[in-house]
Amino acid sequence: MKAYPIKFKPILKEKIWGGNKLSKILNKQTDLENVGESWEISGVKGNVSEVANGDYKGQNLNDLLKTYNSEFLGLANSERFGEEFPLLIKFLDAKTDLSVQVHPDDKMAQAHHNSFGKTEMWYIMDSDDDADIVLGLKDESVDKNILGQINANNVEEVFNREKVKQGDSYFIPAGKIHAIGAGVLAAEIQQTSDITYRVYDWDRTDDSGNKRDLHTKQAIEATKSFESNGKCDYELFSYKNSNLVSCDFFTTNIFKVNGLRQINYDYLDSFVIFMCVEGETLISVNGHTETLKMGETVLLPASMRAALFNGKNAKLLEVYIKPQQSQSKKLAI
Repeated sequence: MKAYPIKFKPILKEKIWGGNKLSKILNKQTDLENVGESWEISGVKGNVSEVANGDYKGQNLNDLLKTYNSEFLGLANSERFGEEFPLLIKFLDAKTDLSVQVHPDDKMAQAHHNSFGKTEMWYIMDSDDDADIVLGLKDESVDKNILGQINANNVEEVFNREKVKQGDSYFIPAGKIHAIGAGVLAAEIQQTSDITYRVYDWDRTDDSGNKRDLHTKQAIEATKSFESNGKCDYELFSYKNSNLVSCDFFTTNIFKVNGLRQINYDYLDSFVIFMCVEGETLISVNGHTETLKMGETVLLPASMRAALFNGKNAKLLEVYIKPQQSQSKKLAI
């Protein structure tokens, strides 16, 4: 497989809560209104990403998985996921509050939906003054069975809210109640799953006066308690990567690009995704160079050995799936 920085065409989604930051700030080209999500890399059925550049332009993600499976994913990921791409990569713009929701873990998702569960994380790229998010129940005294009885009068007593600002990052494991609040622009990394149990939707209606469905029975079953709010504690460097999240489903690091820096991936048995969350950089692999701007995403196949970055004041999220100790060594080609 030719390893180069692969870009995909964004898949834009109109949402009742969406706004215009994806086009105004991240330069997503669209005539749609209220765009809430840009699916950057997706293997979700009916929403499979198409390659936008290079030798594989015009092919989709599933084509690459079928043709180059272990070279593309890595040997361990190939054994674990087969021809299913394991991550869904997005940018999100919330003009108004998203519904309060929860996602099932792998066990529940497999039993009810024959699907992966949905563990995810957010990196806050931009936020209005006083923007916040919902993270978990308010405290340990809240019984999750109240999720079927939420209304405008008691909602603030049920959910925990956290003020956010640019640069904040949060880990949301499956089973954790959550919602992005109005005024937040975020990068999201998650398992490949589109299963959401909606708990509360702020009593809003669509243009026809209809409320969206709630899924309280499933939400009560899925909801778990967590001691931490999930906020990631990190420092930002240009000479090394700082870890934000490391879990069974993905590892996400962050680093600055100021000048030239080469990162060696010879040790890593995984594809690597970069999301540019600030600034602009060049990224070169095997003599193929792409510009990566704020709001853009690239994927490097597992068969690549190293990547060279050259930029100024860029911030990148680095995402991959860390093989377990028992898994195979990197594919030799």
